[in-house]
Amino acid sequence: MPDQRPSVGRIVHYVSHGTPVRSDGSQAFASACRAAIVTEVAADDPGRVGLAVLNPTGQFSPRLCFFAVLQWGRWPPGPA
Repeated sequence: MPDQRPSVGRIVHYVSHGTPVRSDGSQAFASACRAAIVTEVAADDPGRVGLAVLNPTGQFSPRLCFFAVLQWGRWPPGPA
């Protein structure tokens, strides 16, 4: 979908960063794909959006993320 623009209410694919890697190479929480809903679009920069990220254990609401890191209509693969 080449000409997609962010707007309030759109569902996007958000990838969490996970926690920092420990000295033994493990992480408390790995990077993960999540569904998110656009909650705001910056008036001065439509490339930045606010999100409501839907996690299995709760909700995370980062404000004004860079839109370029989001992907429209892309979902993690289903179970094998």
